[in-house]
Amino acid sequence: MKNLSTRFILMAVLLATVFSTSASTTKSTPSYTLTSPDKQLRLTLNQSANGHFTYSLTADGVVLIEASPLGYQLAPNTTATSEAVVTVPSRDWEVVKAEQKKVNTVWKPVWGKRSVVPNRYQELTLRLRLKGASHATVGAADKGATSTTFFLVARAYNDGVAFRYEVPDGSQLKETVGSELTAYCFAGDYTAWFYNGELHNIGPERLTETSGERLPVMTIKADNKAYLAVHEACLGEGEPLRLHSVKGEQVFTVASKPQTLHPGYQSAWRVLLYGRTPGALIDSHLIELLNPDPEPGTDFSWVQPGVCLWDWRIDGALWDGYKYTMSYPSWIRMIDFAAENGFKHLVLDANWYGPEFDQSSDPVKGDKARDVQNLIKYGKEKGVGVWLYLNDVGGRNYPIEQTLEQYGRWGAAGVKYGFMNGNPAEKQQTTQKITRLCAQNKLLVNYHDGPVHPYGQLRTWPNAVTREYCKAQLDGHQIFHPKTFVTSVFVNMVAGPLDMNNGMFDLRQGRTTRVDNNQEVPSTVVSEAARTLIVFSGATIIPDIPEYYQKYPALLRFLSAQQMPWKASQTLAGEIGSHIVMMRQAKDGAYLIGAATNEEARTLEVPLTFLPRGSFTAEIVQDGPDGHYLTNRETCTVSTQTVNKKDVLTLSLAAGGGACVRITRQ
Repeated sequence: MKNLSTRFILMAVLLATVFSTSASTTKSTPSYTLTSPDKQLRLTLNQSANGHFTYSLTADGVVLIEASPLGYQLAPNTTATSEAVVTVPSRDWEVVKAEQKKVNTVWKPVWGKRSVVPNRYQELTLRLRLKGASHATVGAADKGATSTTFFLVARAYNDGVAFRYEVPDGSQLKETVGSELTAYCFAGDYTAWFYNGELHNIGPERLTETSGERLPVMTIKADNKAYLAVHEACLGEGEPLRLHSVKGEQVFTVASKPQTLHPGYQSAWRVLLYGRTPGALIDSHLIELLNPDPEPGTDFSWVQPGVCLWDWRIDGALWDGYKYTMSYPSWIRMIDFAAENGFKHLVLDANWYGPEFDQSSDPVKGDKARDVQNLIKYGKEKGVGVWLYLNDVGGRNYPIEQTLEQYGRWGAAGVKYGFMNGNPAEKQQTTQKITRLCAQNKLLVNYHDGPVHPYGQLRTWPNAVTREYCKAQLDGHQIFHPKTFVTSVFVNMVAGPLDMNNGMFDLRQGRTTRVDNNQEVPSTVVSEAARTLIVFSGATIIPDIPEYYQKYPALLRFLSAQQMPWKASQTLAGEIGSHIVMMRQAKDGAYLIGAATNEEARTLEVPLTFLPRGSFTAEIVQDGPDGHYLTNRETCTVSTQTVNKKDVLTLSLAAGGGACVRITRQ
């Protein structure tokens, strides 16, 4: 929570802005406007009479964010005079140059939601300089300085706006920050949803009902044709974004812990995504676009996204007298099944090198290390990669550089890293380090168990293919319901790729024979397949044994058809907490549609306008007429029909159910 001093400054900034606006007839104040390429978004930066900066946002002619503070409150400076500057910027700062530029390029990701991404925006950079008479007021380090500079940088895209703070190289600004002043003063009492760790999302709740700390993504419905999302992008240093609100207000402030301003400093981008539908927020690439390309000369051609099998939930499963275990014989069966169906990888989870929380478990030499090396070799012969789990205990007790280098020499495909310790800022730095080391050793990486939120890293580090920034549905039957899924895809998934472990096909009533968490899954088999497509991830990790997938040939074909990287993606319909319909085009050209609903059965009309000209065959799998996520989960119907771009599919979803469509050219 911000202290009283910070809150007082925030109110002072707002009051100063109101006063300077009312007095504009006698004294003009600087104002800078930035519009999106399509002219529908307008970001306005204003400097009040006493120097404080604010921003506001208008979308489609409607004000959504009113004048909101920008900048930092500095920590108390005992070396300065009593009139020391307490905020940056303030009246002691002046704009010496305002630069605008237009960018119209494309980004071709190694993998992502589509193969070609337009990168169009307009940018404004305000170059601020501390006035010469006030050099001594910022701190002892600045006495006699000739260049104490600070930049405000803003961008406007068609699907949102972003701004950040920079201290350029060569600036004399070196200060400890007490708090960030950035706030979001919403123009109405909108409805919001929030990420909530390993619990069901918070929301829907009115902004004035919110109290205390909240975590991004914050997804907002302003009206039926105006949706916003608050997040950050390109976090280099400091603590990941946290938000704070006081009950009864429509204002959210940045509550993340302080950092240091220094030459070369760049804050994370503060991002406001905008869409006329909630699906537009999911389809946006704005978070990734605000991150830099990989360093020149870096090769990520080895990154192969795709569907992965997983050994954790198979442990204890029984089929025709065979008992699956997390051991070499079962792993071989899984590799063979993956190869037969075009699945990219097998993920080995905890305890392959010994008990994961045991301080003496050696992540290179322990327990089944020899079997794992043989398995990797066998997988290579079959064209299937093998991921290796690494717990933070092993990651810290043994040299992480040597461990990951050894995994690379073995030929492992990736690393699933679990239970990272540390405060948020420390976890952020550790995540960056491990991601970089994995890239150096040609390893994909997946972070689990309370990871740092995604902020567009997949552009700079395409090997960071997914993370558990959600409640994996097989771990949370007490909180994970159909409504949880159709909420989290509009909240958590806006941040980036998720590992939710959808795709469980053993949905019998009663307890299963699985060793870990053998509770029932509140879903239908069709919805489980649909969810694997809907959830965006560079590693779609499905949890069941081969025989349960083979039991449903049409759904297995749907899973096998999810060949990445995707050529295109589009959210065709949906509403937060209600339902979603997602289309993705596989790299071989097949069009796949996944639909899922909450606890209510529904019929959806899905136009096929995304198809090119020509005739196609659609294989449609729907819940059976008596399907239900609580009482009849394993029923489905399969049909085929000839379709073209003028057709509209009618899909019937059971309560908690879904639909899967695979469309191929005739």
